[in-house]
Amino acid sequence: MARRKKSHQTHHGTANRPRFWGKHAVAAALDNPDRKVLRAWATREAAEFMQFPKDMAVTLADVADLGRLVPGDAPHQGVVIEVEPLEEIWLGDMLTGAGQRAILLVLDQVTDPHNLGAILRSAAAFGALGIVTQDRHSPPESGVVAKAASGALERVPWARVVNLARALEEIGEAGFWRIGLAGNADTGLKEALGPQQVALVLGAEGAGLRHNTREHCDSLARLPISNAIESLNVSNAAAIALYAASTA
Repeated sequence: MARRKKSHQTHHGTANRPRFWGKHAVAAALDNPDRKVLRAWATREAAEFMQFPKDMAVTLADVADLGRLVPGDAPHQGVVIEVEPLEEIWLGDMLTGAGQRAILLVLDQVTDPHNLGAILRSAAAFGALGIVTQDRHSPPESGVVAKAASGALERVPWARVVNLARALEEIGEAGFWRIGLAGNADTGLKEALGPQQVALVLGAEGAGLRHNTREHCDSLARLPISNAIESLNVSNAAAIALYAASTA
């Protein structure tokens, strides 16, 4: 299964061959039959813990070697893998598979990979149908996204679209009630909820929802936070909105 080889690479992976690290992210990737793992590195202890498939070659390495395979001080926990991105998911297929009660997350230029990963994790926790992002204005699959998602990257469908406004039109035509989250909205999220199929639309921190995105929402709603703070981190806002929608 394993071969001993010192690694002196400093390459940290690419969009076409991202590297994942950390036991939860790696274990989820190994358990996903749709994920192709190209290479693997691990300490001897981590290799025994992870229980890699017997036919997978694992390069044994020490902690320092693994640190050179990932960015900065990434918490690799003794294991790193290089993978192929998952097959592209089409929005139409995602919508076709929606049940009578479904929650969809639409992200308008949320570019921070830590936030995206945390949103994926919340989406998995609350059973969301999936997430939708703009192809050119969102992070690709990466070790940071996978680590923050804690396995959810392998479980939550993620559709990337070219034009978010057109995607919102398609989502509306499929019967989803599109709620844009905006701090200056007159309506609270609790009042805006109602239909069994809902798309929660969130914008980037600071900029919020773009004008054209707002125009393609059925309603705008705010979260019930106090005046002591202006806004929430977008991943926190997503978690609260998902909870509200799932219990409505």
